[in-house]
Amino acid sequence: MLIAAESVARFASLLADKSRVSICLALLDGRAWTAGELARHTGISPSTASEHLSKLVEAGLLSEERQGRHRYVRLAAPEAAQAVEDLAALAGSPAAPRSSLRAVRAHSELAAARTCYDHLAGRLATEIFDAMTAKGLLSERDGLALTAEGRAWFTELGWVPAPGASGRRPLVRSCLDWTERRPHLAGAAGAALHDHLLARSWITKGRRHRAVTVTPDGHRALTGLLGIDTEGLGG
Repeated sequence: MLIAAESVARFASLLADKSRVSICLALLDGRAWTAGELARHTGISPSTASEHLSKLVEAGLLSEERQGRHRYVRLAAPEAAQAVEDLAALAGSPAAPRSSLRAVRAHSELAAARTCYDHLAGRLATEIFDAMTAKGLLSERDGLALTAEGRAWFTELGWVPAPGASGRRPLVRSCLDWTERRPHLAGAAGAALHDHLLARSWITKGRRHRAVTVTPDGHRALTGLLGIDTEGLGG
C-alpha cells in the first residue's frame, strides 16, 4: 500500500508544536482531561488550548466528549498512545526536574514506576520485562512473543491471551522506556498485567501525576511471581 507523503507530513506537523506535544504527553496517563486542565498544565490560555485540541481531535489523535460545560479529551486509541510514546522514546530526553523538593520527589517517583497510557513504565516495568524474559515467559528470539509458558502464566493470573493480535493491537510489544532506555512490556498483555496489578491492589495510582506505588502486598506478590526485588521501585 502506498502512503501519501503529504498525509504523513500533515500529521507530523501537529506534533511540531511544543504545547500540542505537552498535551499529548499529559494524556499518556490514560485519563480524560478537561480543556481547562490541559491549558493550566501547558501554561497557555484556554482559547489557545481549545484551538490545539480541535486540531488534534480532527486528526484523530484525540477523542472528545462533552458533559455540561466541560469538554473532556483523551488519546483516541492505544495506537495513538503508541505513536506518542514511540516518538518520545526516539527523540525525547527526560525533562530536568525543578529545584523544589516536591518537584524532585515527583520526578524520582515517575522514573521509578509510572503508567504509560494503559501499561506500566519506569524502572519497575523494565525489571518486570527482564524477569519475564529470564523466566521464559517472553521470547525475543524471532521478535518479541509470548511463550507457551507465558500464556499459561497469564491464564493463572486470570487473563486468557487471545490466539492472535486483538484488532490492530499486538498481543505483546517491546516499548523502549524513555527514562530507562530499556524495554518494557506494552500491547494487550502489558495492559492486562497493569489491570491485574491494579485490581489486586498490588499497585496504587497517584492523584496528581502518573506515578504508581507498589503496595506491601504487591512487593510480596511480584517477588513470588517473578523473583524481583521491588523495594525502591514505586513503593
